[in-house]
Formats: sequence, C-alpha cells, structure tokens
Amino acid sequence: MSTTENPQNLAHNSAIVLTGPTRGLGPATAVHLARHPSVPTLLLLGRPGPALDKAVDQVRSAGGSPVVPIYLEQSDLASIRQAGEDVVRTLRQESVPLRATVANAGIQTTDLNHVTQDGFELTFGVNVLGTYLLLLELGPHLAAGVRVVLVGSGTADDRRKDGLVPVPRWQDPEVLARPSHSQDADTLAAGRRAYSTSKLGTLYLAHGLARRAAGSYTVDVFDPGMMPGTGLARDASLPQRIGWNLMSPMARGVSGMSTPQCSGLTLAAMALGDHGPSGGRYVHIDHDVEPSPRAFDVDREERLWSVAHRLVGRPAFGKPRDPADAVTDDDSGTRSTTPHELTG
Repeated sequence: MSTTENPQNLAHNSAIVLTGPTRGLGPATAVHLARHPSVPTLLLLGRPGPALDKAVDQVRSAGGSPVVPIYLEQSDLASIRQAGEDVVRTLRQESVPLRATVANAGIQTTDLNHVTQDGFELTFGVNVLGTYLLLLELGPHLAAGVRVVLVGSGTADDRRKDGLVPVPRWQDPEVLARPSHSQDADTLAAGRRAYSTSKLGTLYLAHGLARRAAGSYTVDVFDPGMMPGTGLARDASLPQRIGWNLMSPMARGVSGMSTPQCSGLTLAAMALGDHGPSGGRYVHIDHDVEPSPRAFDVDREERLWSVAHRLVGRPAFGKPRDPADAVTDDDSGTRSTTPHELTG
C-alpha cells in the first residue's frame, strides 16, 4: 500500500525526506524542520496508520511547511520500492528539488528470531538493507548539493566499555542477512548485538555511498545518543520497557544521553546545512567525534554494497572511486578510509 498527498501549495524551493517520523527522534526532527524559515516541503515516510496521521498533524501544526505523508514499511522491499517511486513522483510533479534525505527509521529486537517480509533477519533487513534500497530508489535525485544523513548509533563502537549492548560482531553480509540458528539466537544479547552490528553496517553504507558521491552530494552520520523513553525498545519485555522509560528524566544530565528534542534539533540542522560543513562527518548529539577505526574498511564496505544490491534485487547505482585513492594501512593491516576522505 502506498499514498502520496498532494498539498495545494508546494511552491517552496526544496524538499526533505525523513523516514521513521512517528516515534522518538523522528517527530522531534520533523517539527524542527517545519519551523525553519526556509519552509521546506517535508516528505514523511512511515507505516500507514494512526501514528503517521498523528505525526503529520503535529508537524503541520508546528510550522508552515507543506507535509506529504508517504507510506513505507521498511521491512518489506516492495513497500520500499513503492515509497521510493512515490517520492520521485512527488518531486517531479511538484518541481521540488530534493534538499536532503534523513534515514532515521530503525528497529531493535529482543532476539534473532524475527524476519522481514522477504525472509531476511529483521534488524539487518530494516536497518541496513531497507536503508540501502531506499537510497537506491532516490539515486536519480541525489544530485549536487543534496545532503544525506544516516542515523547511526554509539553502539557500533567496539571501544565501548559500558556493557549495555554487546559490541558489533561483523560477519559476511550474506550471513548477517539470514535468520540465525545459533544457540543464543533467542536471547536478548543476540538481539542487541544484531542492532549494534547493523549500526556498524550503517557506517559501512555511509562510506560506500560517499565514495559514489564523488564530491557531488554529501553523506554524514548522526548518533543521537542514548534516548530513554523513545520507542526503540518497543519489542522488549514489559519490565525492560518500563526501566527504559524511567531513565528518561535523567537523559539531560548524563554524558552520552540525550532527548529527542535535543538530538532532533541537531539532526534537523544537519539536514538543512545549518550545523557546519556537510560531508564525511560523524556527529554525536551535538558535536563531531571520531568513529572507531574498525568503522573504516573498504573491503567490508564494498562487499556490503555488492551483496546488498543483489539481495534487494536492484542494480547498484554509481561506482566507487578507486579505493587506492582513499585508503591507508592501519596497524591491523586493514585497508581503511579516513573520515576526511569520505567525499573525495
């Protein structure tokens, strides 16, 4: 199922695509975008239903931006393709150029026993393959000056010592994309590790996309920090959800924690180009940080792109520039890009 709503007036000079607009970071970001003086047209991609309707009403009442709801179920490749077509059709029909794409939709599960409509492991299927396919669908509109912001997570950093979420365990994308039959597949730890691993995959997607941008559009990653009270843990057990929500009042005063309003303000600014130069940045809540060296690996990045475009049944768009022009040898012998080389 898909829909686009044709507002009477889309006579504004740009459009911003935002996925995941119904919970937590998404609606807060959309509200900040709607209040911007440039009044961008907002294309909100989310699951059809009351939550999307509520988000659209909230954004419309917050500012003067035209709002176009587009149905997207990111666990269904057919829905992603249709949503991409709806976005492209809206941009063309209304002669509104794309200004930015914010890939915010994501999921975290309690185990590895859930699958997408197409049979992929749910977390990897939504967070990595779903994001990849949507970028492919929007490829013709990723032109010079467009900003692409992928929402990442600090859980992808293997240097973490907090123990809250297991560090990523990268495997070949063919393995990660399939339901697991390991002995711990039904454990919470496995579900959380799948999430952190998928967010490492988000970084690999960003680096691969940036190489294909060849200095045209820009690609950045935003880590909103830990945001208790949001819907990210909606598939957790009742006690876990209660504990997660009880942490919300402490978010403003604890390092690494944030709120949807605070992080949404930064994410909106990145999409609008109001948060410093765009391209090759990793922003944590409101400041730039250096990702783990493990987040830069050309071989892994290109393998992910190769496998992903085959799994989603779409040809890849663009070609990466020669990795030899943008790699160094780190201490582990891995050929790695550096943050300053992402956009060429």
